[in-house]
Amino acid sequence: MSQKLIAEGAEAKVFREKSSIFKKRISKGYRHKELDKKIRTRRTRSEAKILSKALEAKINVPKVINTDKFDIEIEYLKGERLSEKLNSYSERKQFNIMKDLGVQTAKLHENDIIHGDLTTSNTLLIKNKVFIIDFGLGFVSKKIEDRAVDLHLIKQALISKHFQNPEALFKNFLNGYNPKEKNRILERLVVVEKRGRYRH
Repeated sequence: MSQKLIAEGAEAKVFREKSSIFKKRISKGYRHKELDKKIRTRRTRSEAKILSKALEAKINVPKVINTDKFDIEIEYLKGERLSEKLNSYSERKQFNIMKDLGVQTAKLHENDIIHGDLTTSNTLLIKNKVFIIDFGLGFVSKKIEDRAVDLHLIKQALISKHFQNPEALFKNFLNGYNPKEKNRILERLVVVEKRGRYRH
């Protein structure tokens, strides 16, 4: 069975074959050839390590099946993408989903994992459980700032794509988001939001 292209971004092409997703990092012609190889190899290894670390912490993410130099094979998860479906659910279901996403995000941050692109486009609902996908921009960090940026990203996604009730959705996200340093992270979120507001 041949691989089917299902997505293409600036960094990688994503293919599906049966129960696997293959993410192939694209060569950049403007980079020096050897540097390009090193960057793609490093990012592929980093994504695989982050997913493995998240799985060990019992966070809902896809399993890593195999890695090559520039490619990573990941378990295909069949679910409903929240960016497409969240608005169609009942209000109670939306609130429960956002609380669960808050719980999963807190687990990531407790394990020093920063998603880097935390939006409803990168979250799936599978049998009433929230799964977080696409850790291509993810990294490991202990910084409060990085955690606050993750929260800023999901808040902005709710405002732009789920504008019917973004405040209540984010409130329910925070009801589930309870890492040890929650207060410091929320204080930093205010600073991040102000910085974004005045950026031109």
